[in-house]
Amino acid sequence: MVKNTFLACVLSIAALHGQNIKTGPAPGQPVLTFSASDQYGRNQTLKSIMGPKGAMIVFFRSADW
Repeated sequence: MVKNTFLACVLSIAALHGQNIKTGPAPGQPVLTFSASDQYGRNQTLKSIMGPKGAMIVFFRSADW
């Protein structure tokens, strides 16, 4: 089962490789202002997370669907 799931993931990635899929702004490009809850339920904005060197935003979708 795990082997089949792994193979399906590899084939999916291989099928998408090289395609021009827009997933968001390019590194270094400005992003739209946003507001979202963090893991503690606090409201965060781009301004609130920005540090002296900027910010890195990572979106992770859980593998437990």
